[in-house]
Amino acid sequence: MTRRADRPAGRPEGHGEGRPAGSRRERLRRTLLAGLIASAVVFPVSAAASPDVPAPAPAAFAEHDSLPARYTANRANLAEAARMAQDAGRTGRAAKLRAMEAEGTARFLAFDGRGQGRAIEVLGDLETADRIAVLVPGSDTGLDTYQRFRDGAVALRQRLQAEHPRSAVVAWLGYDTPGTVSATVLTADRADAAATELGPLLDRLGRVAAPGARISLLCHSYGSVVCARTDTGPQVTDIALFGSPGTGASSAAELPTGAQVWAGRGRGDWIGNVPHVRIGGIGFGTDPVDPAFGARPFAAGSGGHSDYLKPGTTSLDSLTRIVIGTAQTTPITPEVPHA
Repeated sequence: MTRRADRPAGRPEGHGEGRPAGSRRERLRRTLLAGLIASAVVFPVSAAASPDVPAPAPAAFAEHDSLPARYTANRANLAEAARMAQDAGRTGRAAKLRAMEAEGTARFLAFDGRGQGRAIEVLGDLETADRIAVLVPGSDTGLDTYQRFRDGAVALRQRLQAEHPRSAVVAWLGYDTPGTVSATVLTADRADAAATELGPLLDRLGRVAAPGARISLLCHSYGSVVCARTDTGPQVTDIALFGSPGTGASSAAELPTGAQVWAGRGRGDWIGNVPHVRIGGIGFGTDPVDPAFGARPFAAGSGGHSDYLKPGTTSLDSLTRIVIGTAQTTPITPEVPHA
């Protein structure tokens, strides 16, 4: 077990010099909350939908059902969810769902329009792909904010296609993401639940994809906490953590994976201002871009917290190379953005 970098050897965690442990914990809790709330004020995001949005139950499938059958059933479920939302006066949600349905090539492995919503969309042909990227989003991602998540998936898919046509992207909104300004975003509870869903999906992708396919996990913000708790199995070759608040682990070697772990952060990303500490069950500890964590650094450029998958960015180039398998370690000294 790697010793925590923020705790001097031989000193119990939570004890400062001449300061009671309780007061130090409380101060750090306030610091974490203040940092996250301040970031959310400066970089506002759309609120998640309330949990009372009406929608049909998800389509049920047998293990032997084909991918085309799943895609067809989920598109029908999506259309019904849009109709029910419209009938219930939830016009905003209905419009979002109709926009998802309007994407003529949209193919969903799973869809659930209830509450915050879940969707697992495939861009590309899984059965012929030998390079598959699975995108795991962070906080405040739901059906009401799905388009911005999908935009990143589309940009990555287009970038991959230009260099490696036999590739596919899976946009995995497979869990109830926490709100940016909420107590849940400071703990791993949502991530622990999400990991139990993500792990089996990765296993199924490994069985569906072309023989010898490389599967990469690309994990943004709170999504990096999810990936850090997911038992990936041998089918996953690379995990990229970006815009990460930490993972809850002291080092990459502690993660339940045999994959190569990468980490990057844009110079304009406010997440660099969040204290990388862990007190009890609050916070996520060591910064993944800290050399002490042991991840391979990748160039992330000058972008902000929501810019990693934007076309033309250094970060998108780096993530593309990680997925293809041609990435090179880049020595980087991350810059902490000014408040």
